[in-house]
Amino acid sequence: MKTKEELLKEIERLLAYNPEQKLEINPNYLEYLEVKDLESIKANLLNRVGRLKEEDKDWIKQFKSYE
Repeated sequence: MKTKEELLKEIERLLAYNPEQKLEINPNYLEYLEVKDLESIKANLLNRVGRLKEEDKDWIKQFKSYE
């Protein structure tokens, strides 16, 4: 099972696929989020692959291997 910190980093990498969006999640939120919450956020981001351009899909697919 992944730690909260590992999941947070994966979520940040998924959000950072677009260089125009410099998003960083405050690590203090980990106190309030459970592992299942972070896994759900990651899954929702991965589900958005269907709405992305083809080159973006290839980039995000690399994270599916970590599930």
